[in-house]
Amino acid sequence: MSVAPAPTVSFDDRFARELPEMAVPWQADGVPDPQLLVLNDALAGELGLDPDALRHPEGVRLLVGTAVPDGAHPVAQAYAGHQFGGFVPRLGDGRALLLGELTDVEGRLRDVHLKGSGRTPFSRGGDGLAAVGPMLREYVVSEAMHALGIPTTRSLAVVATGRKIRRETLLPGAVLARVASSHLRVGSFQYARATGEVDLLRRLADHAIARHHPATADAENPHLALFEAVVTAQASLVAQWMLVGFVHGVMNTDNTTISGETIDYGPCAFIDAFDPATVFSSIDTGGRYAYGNQPIVAEWNLARFAEALLPLLADDPEQAVALAVSALERFRPQYNAAWTAGMRAKLGLPDGPDDEVTTALLEDLLALVQESRVDLTSFFRALGTAARGDAEPARRVVLDLARFDAWLERWRALGPDAEAMDRANPVYIPRNHLVEEALEAATAGDLAPFQQLLEVLAAPYEERPGLERYAAPAPGDTGPYRTFCGT
Repeated sequence: MSVAPAPTVSFDDRFARELPEMAVPWQADGVPDPQLLVLNDALAGELGLDPDALRHPEGVRLLVGTAVPDGAHPVAQAYAGHQFGGFVPRLGDGRALLLGELTDVEGRLRDVHLKGSGRTPFSRGGDGLAAVGPMLREYVVSEAMHALGIPTTRSLAVVATGRKIRRETLLPGAVLARVASSHLRVGSFQYARATGEVDLLRRLADHAIARHHPATADAENPHLALFEAVVTAQASLVAQWMLVGFVHGVMNTDNTTISGETIDYGPCAFIDAFDPATVFSSIDTGGRYAYGNQPIVAEWNLARFAEALLPLLADDPEQAVALAVSALERFRPQYNAAWTAGMRAKLGLPDGPDDEVTTALLEDLLALVQESRVDLTSFFRALGTAARGDAEPARRVVLDLARFDAWLERWRALGPDAEAMDRANPVYIPRNHLVEEALEAATAGDLAPFQQLLEVLAAPYEERPGLERYAAPAPGDTGPYRTFCGT
């Protein structure tokens, strides 16, 4: 095994050392012809890595896991999970590896993790590989979410492998290198609980406290405080998804993080025509993870987290359940508060109006936009123009003009702040037709549309001349949009 190109690269293996029962030492598959497709220079700098060294052949081999530094111990992580409501006690990294942890320039511990690096003991019959298109999708959408200010895993690089992989057709293979504050999930705790080893569960919880929620260590009941902190983090995260129209698509418990970061951009997409029933994932035939269901699913997933933690919450089982239920009951008011605050910002509302006035205003507006099936992103941006006096861009997409004009009068009477609205309402999101256009071109070897899309999405709130097509709603002839998990 070769030495990594930069001698300053030093991976810690804290997860593997502290939780060996949940880490299987493993190596990435060989890559016949690694070619760097995209590198996140800014993120590399945050990690203390030299982008030029990562572009070197040895650096590219590091990014696919075939050349790791001396002392690094890559592992496949074990976890369980509820997938579409059904519990699977042993999932784990079926096509992924944790290379290790890096301390970034701000002193934060961050995982460097590969996706598409080959079969592992958790592959469950899969080939462990990934295609260029889905890996670039995760890159562009995760970086767009970061630019929108939404907690997320980040994408460091995508490397083409030179290997063809079989899906519906033969596709070019790729490996994604991604970065997270950790890859601890609700499913990690479900796995530990399923082993019946309370000591393992306790060590995992203490590891999560130290890594993500250190303030809870001083609480009277640290493990209950950990659960409360994760409830708060997830309530905030899902509210932010809803405010920008993001549909995760596969909100299994193994995709619910302890850190409160968005993870696993498989069949994800952004809604065009506003409809809470919107589903994009080809495998979500029952609509379990529809846009409007996401807060309910998050609460359900947190209930599964509570079940896993019960042995740590109290010695008496009934008391443990009571504590968990009481803590979980905080999710809905916290989510509602976060969503309402976000909507107030999107509408530029001052602090004055009471909750009853605000709630009525929001409910009436959402009913209007659903009936009219308006494009959520461009409509809210157009409301900023309406706050400045020109309501026509918003009016022309609404069906019931009389109701909308009455709503406008009520809203304008509250004195909306147009500049504040511009800071809360993006101009550019990863519109589905533009993402598909960029991925199709990239799969065929042309990365220019992908790079242009990345550049646009890096500053989502800044309207720029010449980029009108990136702000425009999807063409009316695109038809129903479907996404796939990529495996």
